[in-house]
Amino acid sequence: MLTASRGASTSPSTPAAALAGAGGPAAGRAGNFPLAVALLAFAFANFVNLLAIWLKEKRLDARKFLTSAGIISSLSATVGSLAVAVGQQEGGESSSFALALVFTAVVMYDASGIRFHTGRQAALLNQIVSDFPPEHPIISTFRPLQEPLGHSPFQVFAGAIVGCSVAYFMGKSV
Repeated sequence: MLTASRGASTSPSTPAAALAGAGGPAAGRAGNFPLAVALLAFAFANFVNLLAIWLKEKRLDARKFLTSAGIISSLSATVGSLAVAVGQQEGGESSSFALALVFTAVVMYDASGIRFHTGRQAALLNQIVSDFPPEHPIISTFRPLQEPLGHSPFQVFAGAIVGCSVAYFMGKSV
């Protein structure tokens, strides 16, 4: 069973026991709680994105499950849930929590700032090239640039709320 609280510290008797999660801070729980919560938050956010695409376009495209586009930033949900789960497990004063929190801030800043604006520039460049005449030399070698690279600040915020909520409720339920 996954749990957010630390167990009693005991040394594992074998390396296999250490890998399986017995002993140390992992005693009393099977698996890696922060990793499990992060993967669950990622899957939940992408499921919501797929559902939104299905409702809007009336078609299901399973390939979009792993794309960065959507109404909820799945990467923000993933790193937000990771930070909350590490905080629940290790405590807010731990180095692990500090690392997870900084990592979360960097990913969210990148998604809503740099990657979002890069995607907008790609859309503009694609439009400019599409206006070139067919005989222009660049047309024969040009592949359209990928446009949905990042998220709006709202989508990043929605992802953070989803991720933090998943981690909070998973931590409370186990």
